[in-house]
Amino acid sequence: MDLMTWLPVAWFAVIGFGVLMYVVLDGFVLGIGILAPFAHSEEELDQMMNTAAPIWDGNETWLVLGGAGLLAAFPKAYAALLSALYLPVLLLVMALVFRGVAFEFRFKAHRSKRLWSVAFGLGSLLATFAQGIILGALVQGLPIVEGVYTGGALGWFTPFAMLTGASLVAGYALLGSTWLILKTTGPVQVLARQLTRPLVVAVIVAMGLVSSWLPFLQSHLMQRWFSDGNFWWLSPVPILTLAVATALWRSALHPRRDLPPFLLSLGLFVLGFAGLVLGMWPYLLPPTMTLWDAAAPASSLGFSLVGLVVLLPVILGYTAWSYRVFRGKVEAGAGYH
Repeated sequence: MDLMTWLPVAWFAVIGFGVLMYVVLDGFVLGIGILAPFAHSEEELDQMMNTAAPIWDGNETWLVLGGAGLLAAFPKAYAALLSALYLPVLLLVMALVFRGVAFEFRFKAHRSKRLWSVAFGLGSLLATFAQGIILGALVQGLPIVEGVYTGGALGWFTPFAMLTGASLVAGYALLGSTWLILKTTGPVQVLARQLTRPLVVAVIVAMGLVSSWLPFLQSHLMQRWFSDGNFWWLSPVPILTLAVATALWRSALHPRRDLPPFLLSLGLFVLGFAGLVLGMWPYLLPPTMTLWDAAAPASSLGFSLVGLVVLLPVILGYTAWSYRVFRGKVEAGAGYH
């Protein structure tokens, strides 16, 4: 197996890992923002946000890794993807900036605190919805001819993409509620437990609607799952998803189980991501651009991979260290300075 065969696969695994880490780590912070309107007071929202205050900005390192890795390893795919999804990507970046500014300013504000609370929630909601739109466009497939996107500025604007956007909002909200079960006590934890079961239902319904829509798309993902008997060896993914959702439903209201709901909600995302990757393989931008079509020269891939071997353990190390340092419950009244 030559370098141009396995190096793109290695980089695909790295980028996929980075995207998954971003989704599961920053996902619960975005989920907290989505759930912000449900807080009964500014003090409750303080406690909710304080669970993520020491770690939220470090989580976004994984988004930078995924984006920079795509540019370095698959420049053709990066160019086509940005051309196709310029508007939702711009919305995502602006919403993340808006969310970050609101997160910091809210803790310093007095008269305008309520305004920054609304800004935090709105930025989180828009960022999540934009990510869902991008995901939906990838699943549906992008019209790319000889590496050039030909679908127009609003080619991504489809009912299916809107559905995946709404589905991801429900998913991140579920991550946020289970994170709050793990990290809080008192009224905020009670609220989080009350929200978790309806969110489990919403996520399962959303996954069912997205899956039911796939046969009408004629997408590569649909062909991968249901052609040549592939469904039988891929079937453990939906079966495990249902099992995890059932376990999450049962554990959500258990008064002494704070960690399992969060781990199970992470499990739902990991299984969903696995199903997506298995369905897309070996295409980076379905239905025409494979890993090897989009890959940079072997010299560039190898050079970048050497740097990654040094960088990735550092990112993993400080991520693990920060979560260890700030482990435990966040009580009401705890301050962020």
